[in-house]
Amino acid sequence: MAAARQALSSSSSSSNKKLVECFYDVLSPYTWLGFEVLCRYRPIWNMELRFRPVSIAGIMHSTGNRAPALVPKKGEYISKDLLRMAKYYQVPLHLVKDFLGSVLEKGTLEAMRFVTAVDMAEPQFLEPVSRELWMRLWSRDEDITQPESILAAAERAGLSSDQARKLLEMSSSPEVKNRLKATTDEALKYGAFGLPSFVAHINEEPHLLFGSDRLELLGHLLGEKWLGPVPTPSKL
Repeated sequence: MAAARQALSSSSSSSNKKLVECFYDVLSPYTWLGFEVLCRYRPIWNMELRFRPVSIAGIMHSTGNRAPALVPKKGEYISKDLLRMAKYYQVPLHLVKDFLGSVLEKGTLEAMRFVTAVDMAEPQFLEPVSRELWMRLWSRDEDITQPESILAAAERAGLSSDQARKLLEMSSSPEVKNRLKATTDEALKYGAFGLPSFVAHINEEPHLLFGSDRLELLGHLLGEKWLGPVPTPSKL
């Protein structure tokens, strides 16, 4: 959190932009929706958008939270809600056939360690690599747990084969594991209990918002206008 405040101070003095942190794990489909919308608003709103890879399993375990899909009625609702939200947000999200087996049981720890390694060594690829992992899992119902799957996503995002393999090797290092844990702990200190969790820093005070349906409120906190999930020049 100290690092975030320092970055906020530096950012404010140079560009007067408000820092918005997006804590995410590619296991979460709702986070993908919020991720894409924030990318669209990045050139419109006066904000510095920072993506913060975390472990959703670590957050859920630490807070005693439970995956909504494990509650039958919530799972039934989510299967319908995700498709409605995907259409509204204009994100090519589709349901995973075996969510419990291919997603919850396998988890995304290795994928998020890889994303963390990208953030540390090749940060310019953080956004496209994250997007490709979401695309594999939540658009094409493909694996993201095996090394070859992670490498395929990385190369599709623009990394060379050599770069991707070096990052995959790096992802098992103590430095990367500690970084992912530290960022997860930071999200927990802000009060996160699930994902997506957005933290807007307003006048040096952090404001935690949970859920991709809180982006309109995020805009309000930033003093910016909400133009819908797909802002266009005609709305400006």
